[in-house]
Amino acid sequence: MFHFTAIVTCLAVMFYFYTTVQVSRARMTFGVKAPATTGQPDFERVFRVQMNTLEWMPIFLPSLWLFAIYLSDGFAAGLGVVWVIGRIIYMVGYAEAANKRGAGFAVQTVAALLLWAGAVVGIVWRVFGW
Repeated sequence: MFHFTAIVTCLAVMFYFYTTVQVSRARMTFGVKAPATTGQPDFERVFRVQMNTLEWMPIFLPSLWLFAIYLSDGFAAGLGVVWVIGRIIYMVGYAEAANKRGAGFAVQTVAALLLWAGAVVGIVWRVFGW
């Protein structure tokens, strides 16, 4: 069973839901009416956090699960937690200023790449019986 990976998946989805709520709040706070997504820099940064998270989910989630299935539930979950923490760091930094998003972006990128690489290695390892 993949209990730890399932928990991290729920955390990632919960984080994404949180960013969605933040966009709704920012729309009200800064007076940005839907469907507009530009016009107020503070709103735009909140919106970009949500959109960038959404853009990374199709990379992160399959890599997380394939790593868990082919290598290790525990290690996948550990890297998944690092990814979520990276997203939080990204969100906090980006809320202050666009140039403060780099550290969080780097953390989540490394975690996602490790998950993807591990998934590929695990699949190849199983296919060829190494």
